[in-house]
Amino acid sequence: MLQAEPHPLLVFRALWCDFPAPLSELPSPDWLTAALSPTGPAPVSSSDELRAAVRDMLRQGGYKPTGRGKPASEYLRKAAAEGGIPSINAAVDTCNAVSLHSGFPISVVDLDRAHGPHRIAVSRGATPYVFNASGQTIDVEGLLCLFDAVGPCANAVKDSQRTKTHGETRRTLSVVWGARGHEAGLERALEWYAALAGRLGAGTRQG
Repeated sequence: MLQAEPHPLLVFRALWCDFPAPLSELPSPDWLTAALSPTGPAPVSSSDELRAAVRDMLRQGGYKPTGRGKPASEYLRKAAAEGGIPSINAAVDTCNAVSLHSGFPISVVDLDRAHGPHRIAVSRGATPYVFNASGQTIDVEGLLCLFDAVGPCANAVKDSQRTKTHGETRRTLSVVWGARGHEAGLERALEWYAALAGRLGAGTRQG
């Protein structure tokens, strides 16, 4: 099980996936890339109430989820409306499709890079990390993060470049970041996430 420090507003679920081949050998099928469109079929939906609840949850530790630091789900919604979400790989595309339609931010890390033990906690102190291949950084002080043995590696805003998926990835851990009052939607999002991963041939475990 993924452990988390007590938090008054956080509700989360986790999904472990074992893919049948490296992601470089597992291209996203048409049905998955179609789900990256806001008009694509989906059994889940977002709401303004959920968006506000997620922001309130992230503010609890002192982080300000606005501007470039807004939740990843809001970034996806904007990207989809302005030109589309590009396909990256089957693991990330699945994550992005569920996040786009459900409104829950989702992190996904490579389990051969994000070495356990894993836990969820608010990051305390100045703890910047690189979040993309260009070397840009985010300071995650006050932000709820997934930690591995090295330190914070993912959150509801931007995941660390250090633990991101790549062509050789076969095992992933995803965290669906939710907020109290939206538990039913969180469960629906997790079930759809697991179903999509299953269609790709991945073995899954929920937590």
